[in-house]
Amino acid sequence: MRIISGTYKGKRLIAPKKLPIRPTTDMAKEALFNILNNNFQFSQLSVLDLFAGSGNITYEFASRGCKEITAVDLNYDCVKFIKKTAQELDFSITTIKSDVFKFLEKAYVKADIIFADPPYDFDEEKFLKIPQIVFEKNLLNQNGQLIIEHSKHTDLSKYPNFKEARRYGGSVFSFFENTV
Repeated sequence: MRIISGTYKGKRLIAPKKLPIRPTTDMAKEALFNILNNNFQFSQLSVLDLFAGSGNITYEFASRGCKEITAVDLNYDCVKFIKKTAQELDFSITTIKSDVFKFLEKAYVKADIIFADPPYDFDEEKFLKIPQIVFEKNLLNQNGQLIIEHSKHTDLSKYPNFKEARRYGGSVFSFFENTV
């Protein structure tokens, strides 16, 4: 995996082979961050990365200057790798080992951007549980966005706060907004 922009642009990171991950492709990641770059000032953002995996998206936010980043994953080795990489690159990233749904139910963190990259084989009910909890618990700051990455076979447009979906290869980013 590679950081595509910011302080560590071009930096390659090698995740251990044993991690149960499906990293976001460089093409999809670059497209996502082009969208975000046009809408947000990264140095002002607080970010919550759910199902963080190897930290691929987390590092991209950190490299671009985000100061408040929380990465949540259930897998101990994923959390350990993110912590180690954050220390090596001097990124201020809070890592939490937790089931994402349990974390969201008890969360006290509010964020400008919540990025979720759950397993693509989740059933639609599990996918929809993410925005449901985020908006019920009011976890997004005003004008914040929830972004869920999923396969092209999943449609999340039914949820009330849905704004748009962008497709890049086999990956889709569904954007949800907190406009309150």
